[in-house]
Amino acid sequence: MKLVIVESPTKATTFKRYLGDEYEVKSSVGHIRDLATSGKGGFGVDVDGDFSATYIINKDKSKVVNDLKKSVKKADEVILATDPDREGEAIAWHLAEELGLDLKKTKRLEFHEITKNSINEALENPRTIDLDLVASQETRRIIDRISGFKLSGLVRKKLGSQSAGRVQSVALRLLTDLEKEIQAFEPEEYWTLKLEIEIDGEIYELNFARLEDEKIKIRSKEEMDEILKGLGEEVKVSNIEVSKKTTASKLPLTTSTLQQEASNRFRYNAKRTMFIAQQLYEGIEIDGEVEGLITYMRTDSTRLSDTFIKSGQAYIYENFGKDYVGSPKQKKAKKGENVQDAHEAIRPTSVNRAPKEVKSFLSQEQYNVYRLIYARALGSLMSNKIEEVTKVTLLSNDLEFNISGTRLVFPGYKKVIGNLESNGDKEIPAFTVGETHEITTVNAEQKFTQPPSRYSEGRLIRTLEEQGIGRPSTYVPIIETLKDPKRNYVKMEKGALRPTEQGILTADTLTEHFPEFMDTQYTADMESELDKVANGDVARFDVLKEFYTTFTREFDKANENIEKVPPKETGETCPSCGTGKLVYRTSRYGEFIGCSNYPSCKYTKYEHKRPEPKKLGRECPSCGGDLVERVGRRGKTFVGCSNFPKCNYNEGLERTNKRKQTYTEADYVKECPTCQEGHLVVKDSYRGKFLGCSRFPKCRHTESLPEEES
Repeated sequence: MKLVIVESPTKATTFKRYLGDEYEVKSSVGHIRDLATSGKGGFGVDVDGDFSATYIINKDKSKVVNDLKKSVKKADEVILATDPDREGEAIAWHLAEELGLDLKKTKRLEFHEITKNSINEALENPRTIDLDLVASQETRRIIDRISGFKLSGLVRKKLGSQSAGRVQSVALRLLTDLEKEIQAFEPEEYWTLKLEIEIDGEIYELNFARLEDEKIKIRSKEEMDEILKGLGEEVKVSNIEVSKKTTASKLPLTTSTLQQEASNRFRYNAKRTMFIAQQLYEGIEIDGEVEGLITYMRTDSTRLSDTFIKSGQAYIYENFGKDYVGSPKQKKAKKGENVQDAHEAIRPTSVNRAPKEVKSFLSQEQYNVYRLIYARALGSLMSNKIEEVTKVTLLSNDLEFNISGTRLVFPGYKKVIGNLESNGDKEIPAFTVGETHEITTVNAEQKFTQPPSRYSEGRLIRTLEEQGIGRPSTYVPIIETLKDPKRNYVKMEKGALRPTEQGILTADTLTEHFPEFMDTQYTADMESELDKVANGDVARFDVLKEFYTTFTREFDKANENIEKVPPKETGETCPSCGTGKLVYRTSRYGEFIGCSNYPSCKYTKYEHKRPEPKKLGRECPSCGGDLVERVGRRGKTFVGCSNFPKCNYNEGLERTNKRKQTYTEADYVKECPTCQEGHLVVKDSYRGKFLGCSRFPKCRHTESLPEEES
């Protein structure tokens, strides 16, 4: 019996369907080990020696590891088939170390899509674990552990903040720098002038272009009034320009562009997008067969394989015609840009599996993400879109106005992209030089310049990628950490990320005392150094020694120079000791009120802010008062009398947090391996989310969620 180990339960199910009875497939459910919290600084790293790391098995993985060890003893051969990136390589290495596998002999499968052909090809061409790639991941983890532990302790002690880190703090700085620009912005007045004319019963809008031969900006009402004095009662066509506009298709999607497009098109946040993409990658059941629909979704490469290019061009030729076949496109890396070309761009595993063909097997979210990936990959192999642009110039005395129209001449890649790309067509009537039209409406409008818009998740991800901060696998964790309400660094407002006062204080303090560490170029350079470790060009020890020496020196200065920010007082005296003041404090569980004499006085209290009672428009049957909707001490909603406590009348409402009892196909993750009648769905418990059978309580099968989904 051969044992194959993957890191995801869903992937294990898909693999099992591909492999024969001679294989047993097990899941590690993500990482099984992490750095210990022993040794100097609690880093789990020998910082005074060779930076060797001490690892311990994660508490929730003991059962998994023991089960894997039993399976290894029974197996004739063990094959590691984790994801094809640094994290996947590290998981494979940790498994080999913990399970006592020979690193020189243990087979490591590399595949970029979960299809039967891809897995069989990987089995025929196994390799061993890439120790340089493992060293790169370990170096990153050690740097993040040291910087995270040290900085988090510093900001907690000095500022009352909850955490800081190598990448998250730089990302927070981007948000706070922009917020300062917004706060310092001073709006400027300007005016716009538009005319309306009517042609064959349709209204068309003309835009002011210039006065005589001069382009001018109208900055006040006085200037607008002066211009309007020169406006006649009609406009005359003075010139018509017709030109061709050619637009090339966009590149295939990478991790960051997928997250940006899903945000722009469907309003999915980055975390949700990657969860959906993970499902498409690990396998969807179609007509009784389970196959991954897309290639690996954590990549910053726009390259497509030769096999896909050939099949894609053949598909385009057969379905759209010779004129629609274009050349493959690939982004050219900018100078200093960190791009990994180990993977392809995100693409469908089969060009013949068009979105409309598989729509009935997908949830709406899966379908949206899949058609986006499919259209961008296939569209990148198609010919250009050609449009005819008509610009008409009209005069009213010395004032010049214009109107433009666009007509699609040849759709090119638009045949596949469809409504995923905004339609630029704007039809205008046929004009003739010399013809005149009466002005029906004059619209002079006062406006003010607007401050820069705050970062959306998609825009922040694009900025992180452009500046070389982080990697495709880290974008979601960075944003989720900043958004964590316990940290109180960033709030979501109308789809935008707004830093809080605590976030700004944290970023400003770190920027002042760690200028090099908080510089985006430093973070990008560190990514380059990690790439060199992965390629075997730089020793792991050299990178860690340089980092630790520099960082420790800066940390010692900052620890001495940063003044402690006193906690905000509530205005109350501590009822326990009678001398201390009650102040607002934060912990990993959120904000609370404590005594300023801590630790000699450990009095605490939590403020539970309840919403104002909502009137329901009904009278209390007991006393005639107004019935209102209230929230009880345990969060339960009920109907009570507004005259409480004089009147104790109440009615229980249906619980708003009632657990879901029925499930649809959209909720199904995979078939239940125990009863084989129900499906595993995501459920909640006081310990967090998990996978459980939809037939509960008849079937009590449960599984942990994959680490990325958790």
